[in-house]
Amino acid sequence: MAFWTNRRSLLAKAGGLAAAASLGACANAKVVGFDKARRSLDIANQGEPLSLDPHKASGTWENNIIGNMLIGLTTENAKSEPVPGMAERWETSEDGLIWTFYLRRAQWSDGEACDAHDFEFAFKRILDPANLAEYAAILYPIKNAQAVNSGELAPSEVGVRAIDDLTLEIQLEHPAPYFPQILKHYTAYPAPKHLVERHGDDWVQPENIAVNGPYKLVKWWSNYIVHLERNPSFYDAPNVVLEHLYFYPSNDVNAAARKVMSGEAGWSTRFPSNQVEELRRALPGFVRVAPYLTCNYFSFNTTRPPFNDVRVRRALTMAYDNAWVAANIYRTGEQPAYSFVPPGIADYTPDARYPWADWPLERRRAEALRLLQDAGYGPSRPLSFEFSHRNTSDNPRVAVVVQNHWRAIAPWVTVELRGVETQVHYANLRAKNFDVGDGGWIADYNDAKTYLFLLETRTGPQNYSGYSNPEYDRMMHESDFEPDAARRAQIMSQAEQLMLNDAPICMSVFINSTNLVHPDLTGYEDNLEDIHRARWFGIRNA
Repeated sequence: MAFWTNRRSLLAKAGGLAAAASLGACANAKVVGFDKARRSLDIANQGEPLSLDPHKASGTWENNIIGNMLIGLTTENAKSEPVPGMAERWETSEDGLIWTFYLRRAQWSDGEACDAHDFEFAFKRILDPANLAEYAAILYPIKNAQAVNSGELAPSEVGVRAIDDLTLEIQLEHPAPYFPQILKHYTAYPAPKHLVERHGDDWVQPENIAVNGPYKLVKWWSNYIVHLERNPSFYDAPNVVLEHLYFYPSNDVNAAARKVMSGEAGWSTRFPSNQVEELRRALPGFVRVAPYLTCNYFSFNTTRPPFNDVRVRRALTMAYDNAWVAANIYRTGEQPAYSFVPPGIADYTPDARYPWADWPLERRRAEALRLLQDAGYGPSRPLSFEFSHRNTSDNPRVAVVVQNHWRAIAPWVTVELRGVETQVHYANLRAKNFDVGDGGWIADYNDAKTYLFLLETRTGPQNYSGYSNPEYDRMMHESDFEPDAARRAQIMSQAEQLMLNDAPICMSVFINSTNLVHPDLTGYEDNLEDIHRARWFGIRNA
């Protein structure tokens, strides 16, 4: 899942932070970010959603909201593990290609039945190319999904059908033991057929929307607030403790931290990692740092010169000292990344690795110079390009380091920095409107496929680099049909190694999750996906 973080470093030290908190509390005496009496929680939530439609969303900040309003066939427990959602149980055919889901009786918040027909409608809607769903490729394991999404077949040909109101059958192209992981992703959420047919894309507006999850949408003031309140029609409503959720777009991690310190928010989904010790002193019990299935990396636009030359890509990848960045830019235990798939992915041994990963930096820089000269660059033909980056969190600071590391190869290497607002930046990546661009990817499900599919030719816009290698595609296709888990992992590891050798991306660091959470908010559990649904939250000392 593509993600953004936030801008500027928190300059105030512990004393200044405490003063800011005190002043904020005085100025906002009536604002309570975690109001136990009212059972409400204010959340500093990274960014402004472009859409609350699960078929048009693309960011973690949107998922944080949508995942509290809608429930898929499976859903997350507090540890973000897949558990029964709308489907109470399911069966899989012996060959792993037919999945039959038996749904619970449930209703939308407007009182209409939420059933298998809504799921069939939703899967066909998101895969319809007319819907322009960026994340449709996640559902390609479903039979005919790719062909429908590419316009080769009609949406009616998608391998999903409602056998009756409470029974849904899904046919797959190939066995996918990780399918329950995919089904808890927002791309697999249902849509209320009766409302989409009536209102079109406006079905998600507060005056039109109906949901099947624990919270319903009350208000959405663009660039200010999204207000959700408990949905009494939710099938597990009696066990939902919090009554109100308020999401505030918080592009600036420093401002988000101040919001928590002043008592105006009870949870911030990010904080400035280089200020972790100051925050621990200023906010005892709030700081949560945990392993996270995510990475930062830079995409080379392989669809045009100079990055259609593997020698140029390898040279820049070698010359970047990501170990220095991990140790000096981040302060919450981030690790330099020499592979694409992060550690901790289920059923996968991270054997793939940049061949030069253990070389001393001096040797790497010397080899980078040789590669660029071999590619024809030098004083009479300088290498010049633009590095685009997100104007959020630590990304501008990383960009300056990257620029210096690449310039250090030779005086005739010129790198121009271009800071861009995050949503625009990702749109440019998808449109291939860049030379080199930073980015990040959060696992959409706990399987190596969630990373490696990004470099398949068929993935399209989310293959930011435009990388296309028939052998890589062949191996990934082979892994899809390999029933033995160990052999499947081995094939994917070989594909990952091939890709790393081709260097369409330059790996940076494996990121940890960083949250500020009120210590009296119970039910929040650190997990590898950093997904925390409010239905599991409770209140200590209420």
